[in-house]
Amino acid sequence: MKRIFFIKALWDENAKVFYSESDIEGLHIEAPTIDVFEEVIFDTAIELIVENHMSAADVAGTAMKDLIPAILWERPSTKAIAA
Repeated sequence: MKRIFFIKALWDENAKVFYSESDIEGLHIEAPTIDVFEEVIFDTAIELIVENHMSAADVAGTAMKDLIPAILWERPSTKAIAA
């Protein structure tokens, strides 16, 4: 069972939004600011991992400490946000 996932914010100059690149199935984010982008991550990412990457057998047969996923997220640099 996969336990480490990544999320990256990319800037779309035409649409003026940050959009996501991620290996979390079902996660699609478009947000006008990086703060709003992060809110969506914190509100939805864990739930999507549980729903789309863990089976009932995984949950039933795995110790709780081994079920907790890690999400690799790093805010874009100030230069990237200002660009």
